[in-house]
Amino acid sequence: MINAATHYRLDYPDLSLILALVRGGSLARAARLLAVDVSTVFRSVRRLEAALGQPLFDKSRSGYLPTSLAQALAEQAERAEQALEAARVGVEQGGEVISGTVRLTCSDSVLQALLLPALARFMPAYPALSLELSTSNDFANLSRRDADVALRLTRTPPEHLVGRNLGSVAYRVCAGAEYLRSVNARELASMTWIAPDDFLPDHPTVAWRRQHLPGVVPAYRCNSMLSVTELVRAGLGVAALPDFLIDASKGVMPLSEPLKGYDTALWLLTRPDCRALRSVVTLFDELGRNLRWC
Repeated sequence: MINAATHYRLDYPDLSLILALVRGGSLARAARLLAVDVSTVFRSVRRLEAALGQPLFDKSRSGYLPTSLAQALAEQAERAEQALEAARVGVEQGGEVISGTVRLTCSDSVLQALLLPALARFMPAYPALSLELSTSNDFANLSRRDADVALRLTRTPPEHLVGRNLGSVAYRVCAGAEYLRSVNARELASMTWIAPDDFLPDHPTVAWRRQHLPGVVPAYRCNSMLSVTELVRAGLGVAALPDFLIDASKGVMPLSEPLKGYDTALWLLTRPDCRALRSVVTLFDELGRNLRWC
């Protein structure tokens, strides 16, 4: 419970009102969220602002813009909403509920091809568990405590992190079906190449190309493997792609066997201090069971 300088005691309906107006941005949308009429929302906001002795929203033609106080109260309202939902689920399920927020980081390719399908399989069973997702290739996210959990493609995860190896990932040279019709599939060196740019100088596909096709200069460079895959699908050239991004039904055809000696692994990682968090342990276990690409 928060006490304003006027000693007015905020309660849950007050927080719900503020959250609805922050989410809706207008009296009409807030009224729909709260299942009341617009005049009720208008009177309630005016009454609350008078009780607190300061404005909560700036009124403009574009709608109701929250002040810094309203934004802070809305964030607390969201936490209260999550706690209430966890309590309801606990009553319905008759047991302890996994709740809280876990921050997870991974590359955009892992997010799209592996993580999202996995989350769709198990997250509905954890309505009180929230995830904050970010895409990055930077291990420092965990070191800086910007994230709690990371999914990373690497052979050698940093020693200061703990986790598990979810399995090996192989790479193959691939092309779009339309592009293949215009070239000789056995002459890789003469093809138009697409590759990660300098943001991944040690990527296995870069190392393989430099070793086996030293004369090739990529015509397209991208800052993510997902972008590389999209260019291949568009018929702009060939690239070495991880198995989980290769899908003939979506126009990405493998031209080679796995690039021997250039495979990597998918690691699920966290900081040692996060291992005591039930939310992190639960996420680890579920991802270990549900991430599939073989």
